[in-house]
Amino acid sequence: MDIVGPFPLAAGQRKFLLMAIDYFTKWVEAEPLARIIEGEVMKFILKNIVRRFGIPREIIPDNSRQFQGRKIQEWCQGMRIKQRFTTVAHPQANGQVEVTNRILVQGIKRRLERVEGNWAEELTSVLWAYRTTPRGSTGESPFSLVYGTKAIIPAELGIPSHRVMNFSEDRNENLLRESLDLIEELREKAFLCMQRYKNIMINSYNKRVKTQSF
Repeated sequence: MDIVGPFPLAAGQRKFLLMAIDYFTKWVEAEPLARIIEGEVMKFILKNIVRRFGIPREIIPDNSRQFQGRKIQEWCQGMRIKQRFTTVAHPQANGQVEVTNRILVQGIKRRLERVEGNWAEELTSVLWAYRTTPRGSTGESPFSLVYGTKAIIPAELGIPSHRVMNFSEDRNENLLRESLDLIEELREKAFLCMQRYKNIMINSYNKRVKTQSF
């Protein structure tokens, strides 16, 4: 989880973005807020994570004070959610996943900064584009890894694709059932792809590190 901003002031005095990224699927949940306090963080976890996907085993927030207060720690304990905080001085020590997610956060931040004061209204479009685009680390889109099928994007409605033109409700229902049966296989394939990507990134990082002897 991360706090991004401040952005240019948007409607409702909103200037911050509270984000959560699932480490495996790379699915992103985000919400624009005027201020980020413990209560808002707990509300965000409940609304955007627990009620949509279930209780997470652990969350890895940054070191902002909003994630470290007594109320949120007690709340997480009550929900049996483990908190594991990032290391400020050595982010690479937290593993390649944390580094990758930091890059994703910054990428979304740059896209939102382009629309300035309208960033809060554009957030859903940015998230949709991100969720339906295959990620380099997994080879699949976050949408596919969460739901087991590819999303129909607006471009397919403007220029009808094979899927849209040959849509059949009964056939679609059968295909969805098949997709759910194969979702674990899809995720296993994505996991292997992510491991290869992780090794490439680690090797690249190690080549740039210069050892010092004393």
